[in-house]
This record gives sequence, structure tokens and C-alpha cells, in this order.
Amino acid sequence: MDFRWNDTTDLRNFYKDLLQNNFYRFWNKAVDRQNGGIFNCFNNAGTELVSGNKYTWSQGRFVWIWSKLYSLSKRRMLSLDLNDLQEDLERTVGFLEKNVFMNNGNCVFLTDEKGNWLESIPGKGFDTSFYADCFVALGFSEYARVFKNKHYADLAFKIYRHTTERLHQEGLRSDPYPIPKGYRFHSVPMIMLNVSEELTLTLRTLDDDRDEEVDKESCGYMSEVMEDFYNENEGRIIEVVGPDAVSRGSVLCRHVNPGHAIEDMWFVMSLAKRKNRPDYIGKAASAVKSAIRTGWDSEFGGLFRFSDATGGEPKGTKTGDPYEKLILDTWDTKLWWPHSEMLYTTLLAYALTKDQEFVSLYKMAHEYVFRTFPDIENNTGEWVQIRDRAGKPIEKVVALPVKDPYHIMRNIALIIELLGQNQL
Repeated sequence: MDFRWNDTTDLRNFYKDLLQNNFYRFWNKAVDRQNGGIFNCFNNAGTELVSGNKYTWSQGRFVWIWSKLYSLSKRRMLSLDLNDLQEDLERTVGFLEKNVFMNNGNCVFLTDEKGNWLESIPGKGFDTSFYADCFVALGFSEYARVFKNKHYADLAFKIYRHTTERLHQEGLRSDPYPIPKGYRFHSVPMIMLNVSEELTLTLRTLDDDRDEEVDKESCGYMSEVMEDFYNENEGRIIEVVGPDAVSRGSVLCRHVNPGHAIEDMWFVMSLAKRKNRPDYIGKAASAVKSAIRTGWDSEFGGLFRFSDATGGEPKGTKTGDPYEKLILDTWDTKLWWPHSEMLYTTLLAYALTKDQEFVSLYKMAHEYVFRTFPDIENNTGEWVQIRDRAGKPIEKVVALPVKDPYHIMRNIALIIELLGQNQL
């Protein structure tokens, strides 16, 4: 496809068609219109529903996506039925509010289709990951912003404030991959940056004066990412910071998660733009280039799931940590979600920096993505979410045994917004 950067109408129409006639077509059929929420325990191809169980973080993500679709349709950037979207949303926020809160304030990680609590790991309890709480907060926040709903803004703030308190307590749960004692994971300030920035914008929309405290904390998370996890010399995001010099030579501390780095850098760039921080925009843009440079497969194309800090297969001493095993066992697979992050982030980086290299990187991603991930064989409208290095579909669990509607639909929606603002 020959992109003309002074006329982005064709590209916007391409993504509008992709979102409405492919992804929405698939996920609209997966909505549970009896109980609320979405069924998404599919096989990787999306051809078979293997369970009716509901992982809370996917339900929260669904609320965010459907709210964004409603907003885009109301602004005539999409042409979906507003009443249908609103009814699906009302059932789902009701399902979450009724079923996922425990007496201690944490969110349940897994329920059955009716909302009864289940243990995802036998004997480990129901509230096994603070990430689930974060995604419920994100969903409630976006819903509150779109519908000007103070009740769900209050709930989102309540979850957020409770989560910030949990971060300072011993034994923070982050399943399916617990954080080893003494280590710091980039994913923690990353998700908190996303939640706090989204909540700030929601509170501001509702003229809620709590926006200032959350805004300040959002800037703090951005600074933590860019000061504690950004390697100035290499221009890269460090995924895991170890407690000592020995640990820093381990697989855990040397590995790069290209998708995470790319995704978080658009979080940073978006906030840095709002706060007029060109220094952080520049650093984030450099980190995006670094993640692509070290993570791109020069032989077959596409982003490796994980790579070494110098590129290629992860190296370093071994600690025996379960996450380390995941890195070593799956590093050369090609996942669907990092590639959708690359599509949006390279466009955003170009819009903010006018660096022509991001045009080339976007085109490289576009060419690979749309010849690799769409499920042409089954015509489901979705992407096959995990493939081997050469691009052949494989049936594996990524983190949860789900097919998630979040990353691709979110990035396509954000691309449509970006292109509609004539920023390229």
C-alpha cells in the first residue's frame, strides 16, 4: 500500500473497515448478553470457545474498548449502533460491580460466566493479581468519561487509590508471573502510568477536583519509567531491575520485551505532550527505535516476543524464576499484540517528532502485520494471536488462556483518532 502522508483518508478508511467489518464482527458475537461481559476463552484462531469463564482483566478491557467504540461512533468516526454498544456496556459494568469486589477491596481475578468466584490457581485465593484491578479501573474510567457517569468515576478512583496503597505492601500479587523479591519490574509503573493518566482525563472531564492529585501521580509514574527503567546510554527500556550487580547479568535483567517497551512509550509520549515535556518525548522516541532494532527478526520479519539487550536470543545467568523460563522457552514466537502496538506507536511518534524514520518503521510493521496475522483461512475477522518464528500458527497460552479483544482494537481505535486529527 502506497501511503501519501499529506492525505491520510485512505489509511483511515482502511482501519475503519478493519475495525468495523472484522474485529467488531468477531467480538460482537462473543458478548454475553444474558449475564454481561464477554466470552473470550477461545482457541488462538478464535474458532472454538473452550470455556465460559471470565477473567476480570479481560472484562475490564472490554468495557474500555466498547466505550471507545461508542465514543468514536458518536463522533461519526465509526458507524456502529450506539444503543447496542450502550446496552452491552451497562450489562458489563453492572456485572463487574456486582461480582468482582472482595471485602478487602481487591478485585477477584476469575469468575464463571454468571460471576461466581473461581480460583485461577488452586489454593492461591481469588485476588491473585493487582493487574486485574487496574484493568477494571481503566474500564470504569473510560465508561465514566464517555457517559459522564460520576458513579463509575468514583469506583475507578476507589480502585486506583486502593491499588496505589497495595503497591507499598509486602506480598503484592502479580500472577500469572510473580515478581521475585528484591527485583523491580517495569510493568508496575507502566500500568500505573496508564491508569493514572486515563483517570486524570476522566476526572477532568467531570470537573472533579481530584484530577490534580492523580495528575501529579501520573507524572511521577512517567518519571519513574524514564529515570529508573530507561537506559540513557543504550536508549532502551530495562524490563527488570535486579537488586545487585550479579543479578543484572541474568536473563531476567538482560532481556527486552519489545512490545512492552513500545506500548509504554506511547503512554509516555501522550502524557509528555500534554505536559509539554519534549525531553521525555525524545527519550521515548529513542526507546521505541531501540526496542524495534533489538527485537526485530531480520530473517523472517516481525518482533520477537523477547530478545537480549543486544538483540537475538536472550542471554545471561539463570535464576530458575518461572518468568525466566517463559522468556527462554518462547522468545522467538511472534505475538499479535506487540505488532499492533508498533503500528500505533510509530504513527504517534512520527506525529510528535516528524522523524521520517518512523514512517519507514510504520511501513515495515504494516507490511509484516497484514501478511502474517489476519486469519484468512477461517475468515473469523480476528487475528491468529501466536505464531512461530516463521509465521506458522501455533496453539499456546500467552499469559492467560484467553483471546483478548484489547490491544488490537485499542490501537486501531487510537490510529483512527490520530488520523482524524490530521496530525500526520
